[in-house]
Amino acid sequence: MTTLNLGLVGLGKIARDQHLPAIAATKGAALLAVASRNARAEGLSTYTDLDAMLASESALDAVILCQPPAVRFDAAQTALRAGKHVFLEKPPGATVREVEILAALACEMGVTLFASWHSRFGAAVPVAKKWLLQNPPTRLTIDWKEDIRVWHPGQNWILEAGGFGVFDPGINALSILTHLLDDPVRVIAASLETPENRGAPIAAKLNMATASGLPVAADLDFLQTGPQSWDIIAETASGMMTLSNGGNALSIDGVAQNIGAEREYPAMYRHFVNLVRSGTSDVDMAPLQLVADAFMLGQTKRVEAFSF
Repeated sequence: MTTLNLGLVGLGKIARDQHLPAIAATKGAALLAVASRNARAEGLSTYTDLDAMLASESALDAVILCQPPAVRFDAAQTALRAGKHVFLEKPPGATVREVEILAALACEMGVTLFASWHSRFGAAVPVAKKWLLQNPPTRLTIDWKEDIRVWHPGQNWILEAGGFGVFDPGINALSILTHLLDDPVRVIAASLETPENRGAPIAAKLNMATASGLPVAADLDFLQTGPQSWDIIAETASGMMTLSNGGNALSIDGVAQNIGAEREYPAMYRHFVNLVRSGTSDVDMAPLQLVADAFMLGQTKRVEAFSF
């Protein structure tokens, strides 16, 4: 296969801001068509749904799914059963079990399934991982706070049951955390603040630890105004490491390190092309499992109603 022909489902903000330019910049990949109920892609064949796209675009090799997680399972099953490779935007599903079923189906069909975690491809993440291997942490703190009105304007589905709420961005931090550490992480306790008119939390605090006892605390907030915070702080005997800007900047004891430009989505698409060419899948459910466990163990506190 010289070029991987792609079809993209869901043409919202993340698709336009990240997927379209990343695909255009990826050698060995070409976007042939888009499926969207409400939007059109200039210069591309556009269909109202995945079934119509699959029926009309016989040259498609792979499908990129960018819809909300609550509706992604059926689309992924359809694409996999049609013999297409599948790239899942994060989070890969609404439940852990859904993703397990999809992984088994991809194996059965002999196609690639990529459960993407874009923050793991942040420019500073591999540098941070290497540094922590040489300087074992004694404590990790996650400070992940952003403004839902800025990053998800009017997207009510995020605060519905199954929409993940503050864990929609928070799972990015958990995906970096579980990549940085070889020791598995578990949730000990959680506090979930859910608006009285919503079904998913708008803020959360997690008390976690690795299997060997390394303490990890996470403070997630969807109502941050002013400067936004996407930081993971590691305390070590050698000093303090701060991984910031969602995994794209790094400082040691306050001294910024030379990292380079952001490249998350282009790096993910290169990875996806390589997965398909090698006939392998990449489906890590550890971040999703931590979110599921937070909901299972979490104490819910009702807070004031939220509206955009």
